[in-house]
Amino acid sequence: MPERRIAIIDPFHPRIIETIRAALHPGWELAVTEAPEEAARARALAQADAAFVMATPMPASLLTAAPGVRFIQKLGAGVDRIDTEHCAAHGIALARLQAGNAIPVAEHALLLMLAAARRLPRLDAQTRAGRWDKEAVRGENRHLHGKTVGIVGFGAIGRQLARLLAGFDVKIVYYDPQRADPEEEAALGVRHAGLDALISEADVLSLHLPLLPQTAGLISAERIAAMKPGVILVNAARGGLVDEGALVDALRTGHVSAAGLDAFAEEPPVGNPLLELPNTVVTPHCAGATIDNFANVAARAVDNYRRFLAGQDLPAQDVVVPPPGR
Repeated sequence: MPERRIAIIDPFHPRIIETIRAALHPGWELAVTEAPEEAARARALAQADAAFVMATPMPASLLTAAPGVRFIQKLGAGVDRIDTEHCAAHGIALARLQAGNAIPVAEHALLLMLAAARRLPRLDAQTRAGRWDKEAVRGENRHLHGKTVGIVGFGAIGRQLARLLAGFDVKIVYYDPQRADPEEEAALGVRHAGLDALISEADVLSLHLPLLPQTAGLISAERIAAMKPGVILVNAARGGLVDEGALVDALRTGHVSAAGLDAFAEEPPVGNPLLELPNTVVTPHCAGATIDNFANVAARAVDNYRRFLAGQDLPAQDVVVPPPGR
């Protein structure tokens, strides 16, 4: 019998499974789900002492099927898909990886900004189809230079995005309930503003907030209406932050000129009208998903589990539900 068995319930690429396996301590094994269905996930969890999870939901029904699991490690920062109340009530420790995906997510947000501003998916499809619309796009395409970029949420990802934007000669305004130190604002070349002031000023708006009760629907119909005409909206955070119906209407009228979306209220977004609009760029909630970053993710996850087993404190910023008695 293995010393410890960790359940993997996401449909990971084989290279990711091997990256996790390579990071394990001697005597640790993986129980990998054989299908993307709750019954198969429950079977993997039933064999395990711990679970490493990326995007797969972990409701109470699934956690109940895992009586041996005492530790869950989210391989990212957001835990809105895990039943934290069940974890707390049943003595299951829950950790996340604060800032673990900051670099790839920030890069992806910048990618979405540029792709939305230049209507990249449409140009790619038209060029492949034999259309050479070099001059036609001149009346629609935009560049970032000289624009005001608003960053909503200024944690590790928002700060990294500000660093990436430094070479574009843009004005960067941010909103976060916890303001950065003046020295850091100066170093990053950013200015703090209230949310509504930022929304009315930004030419490009990029969201980098967790989905919490107080942030759900934050980008409401009223706030979308208050945005500058022609604004570009980027969401590489959580779909529930945005009133999607109001966004669809604003994209159709051109009030929002384009949107780059990596997250949706319901995922996968089957039948979502945002997928049908010509002025959206969409990706499958993959902003943090790069093979380059995952060795570090796996190493941090394994180290957190090692600390849990040894009765040691986990990094304070990673703790969501502490182990019982600690």
